[in-house]
Amino acid sequence: MRGAAKVPIRAEVIARAAARLAGAGVAAPERDARLLYRWAVDLDGAALSAVLSDPATAPEIGRFERAVTARAGRAPVSQITGVREFWGRRFRVTPAVLDPRPETETLVAAALAGPPVRRVLDLGTGSGCILLSLLAEWPQARGVGVDISAAALEVAASNAISLGVADRAELVTGDWCAGLSGQFGLIVSNPPYVAAGELAGLAPEVRLHEPLEALSPGGDGLDATRRIAAGIGALLAPGGRLLIEIGPRQAAAVGRILAAAGLAVSAVLPDLDGRDRVVLVEI
Repeated sequence: MRGAAKVPIRAEVIARAAARLAGAGVAAPERDARLLYRWAVDLDGAALSAVLSDPATAPEIGRFERAVTARAGRAPVSQITGVREFWGRRFRVTPAVLDPRPETETLVAAALAGPPVRRVLDLGTGSGCILLSLLAEWPQARGVGVDISAAALEVAASNAISLGVADRAELVTGDWCAGLSGQFGLIVSNPPYVAAGELAGLAPEVRLHEPLEALSPGGDGLDATRRIAAGIGALLAPGGRLLIEIGPRQAAAVGRILAAAGLAVSAVLPDLDGRDRVVLVEI
């Protein structure tokens, strides 16, 4: 009589998955394998560490292995788990929106470094990570998030509810500044800025799984920035600020675009890696 198959412990299951992810070219296979196992068993990092020597159950192995298969196909972890941490909060993520990135926290930090405002406008809001983070930090503020994608706005609306700021966030379908009225003490945007010639060099997680329209407008990557610069003149309140995320080699070109619209760059702010990441305009 043949003996029963040995039940693997969780650490073994994770190690095998990490090896598989490494073979698929995933940049941080051990980290991603642990993140996906945490999601599969609904445990935080400390709790998982405490039970790594326990036997893995068949249901959790099945859920984990489906997630690993998706990650080996280079689906982003956030799209597999459906969430991403950003500015200390959890945001829902789907293929309809960009994965909130640490670089974009540079823009949030810059906004919060200035005086609080009553009204915030977020152009191309996507998941809402910028606007909703600011509203959560500024309980007196109200905001408008604009996006041309109805699917993206649905994600932003669900994030607004989960963060408890839905009553102060107006999410509208729109094409950048077109049709907007009123004035805002702060305007923020993470527009598509990847040049057409750079798309092929993006990681598969980005190039194959994130919405192209949120990554690149084509050409030199700056058409959306041009439209924002041309349209915000009547929307930015006296004494207000504009913060736009840029690519690391675009500061000079964006400065020229803003100057042509009568706006002077006050500062170019670096991200945590020291790369140019956010342009600040103060009027």
